[in-house]
Amino acid sequence: MAEKEVLLTVDGLKKLEEELEYLKSVKRREVAERIKQAIEFGDISENSEYEDAKNEQAFLEGRILALEKKLRHARVIDTQEMPGDVVSLGSKVTVEDLDSGEQFTYRIVGSIEADPGEMRISNESPVGRALLGQQVGAVVEVQVPCGTLRYRILGVSNGNS
Repeated sequence: MAEKEVLLTVDGLKKLEEELEYLKSVKRREVAERIKQAIEFGDISENSEYEDAKNEQAFLEGRILALEKKLRHARVIDTQEMPGDVVSLGSKVTVEDLDSGEQFTYRIVGSIEADPGEMRISNESPVGRALLGQQVGAVVEVQVPCGTLRYRILGVSNGNS
């Protein structure tokens, strides 16, 4: 089975690369030092510090492998090349909720970068899917667990701003 392509913005790629570098260069050294110190306490069969350090090491190595896999399958979306008036991956989209009148600005990103608290929504989410390919002025209806959302697209920005 082919691996799923990981869609990333330039910023998303940079963040993953920085995290991987930190884990490999700094965190690995810290965990190795914790293991060394725990071994110095003596009998490792009843040494909770040693067990904790080994568990942290296993988690760390798992995270490093996961990041390396994501980066191997990454496809970077250059938002500078996107049409300026069409919502695409990497776009910042300002919408108006037609029921409440509230306005929101979302960034459409790949699922790896999604962070709803930062208004970064996945292209695979219901709202993200509904907005993709739309232009300013379009009204979209989105089925969500709590009902139907109706948004009018007020603005689209495809630069890295």
